[in-house]
Amino acid sequence: MKLKFYFLLFCLVFAFSTTPALGTDTQEKVTATILAKSTHSWDGTPLIPYPQGQPEVTILRIRIPAGTTLPLHTHPVINAGVLISGELTVTTQTGKILQLKAGDPIVEVVDTWHSGKNQGSGPADIIVFYAGTKDAPITLKQ
Repeated sequence: MKLKFYFLLFCLVFAFSTTPALGTDTQEKVTATILAKSTHSWDGTPLIPYPQGQPEVTILRIRIPAGTTLPLHTHPVINAGVLISGELTVTTQTGKILQLKAGDPIVEVVDTWHSGKNQGSGPADIIVFYAGTKDAPITLKQ
């Protein structure tokens, strides 16, 4: 009886270990690619320490129409994003420039006045993740 049980258990384990799981595509593997990993923002400035208090993560999808220039602004918190479509030029008040195209990541400047401009012919879509504190602003306009 014990031998039958172990044989059946072995058959089940073997069958499930060689059979793809339901709902999975055996042709493609899951991959992970680091788009950005840094202790500094895009202009080379070291990132600030995380603020004290209850952490709050905010994720924004920002759509910037063609020809639009964002007002001068700053972020008091660490944030990073990925431009998912279009083009975007980010310029600091001191004249540093970053050109982004679709697929490019950005580790944004913190406590630095800057602006963005979509000089492309279509909208620019960017997804940005902010690591802030509950009830504190993530963007300040001049």
